[in-house]
Amino acid sequence: MDKLLIVWSSGDEEVAKKMVLLYSSVILPRKYWDKAHLMIWGASAKLLSQNEELQKMLQKVKETGVELSCCVVCSDDYGITEQLASMGINMTHTGEILTNALKEDWKVITF
Repeated sequence: MDKLLIVWSSGDEEVAKKMVLLYSSVILPRKYWDKAHLMIWGASAKLLSQNEELQKMLQKVKETGVELSCCVVCSDDYGITEQLASMGINMTHTGEILTNALKEDWKVITF
């Protein structure tokens, strides 16, 4: 099974729109990967909480079946945990997910 973990930590809006969310929205429908997970970490969480356009794009990604998680430590620091959780994002300790993916048969890319 081809599995991809995307670690999104950039607070740059163009990176979010033109790479992370664009690519994430097509990878399962186009069968590029069998399973995909988008991890929101650091500045990307803050950016997402403040940008309705990115929130709409993320919902489209979610609808394709890409799993979503966010670093709960980061979101707590920014005071946005409840907001992001209401979007259907799994609020968790993402370091564990990343570590397991690196040790298992996942491809990992970071932005």
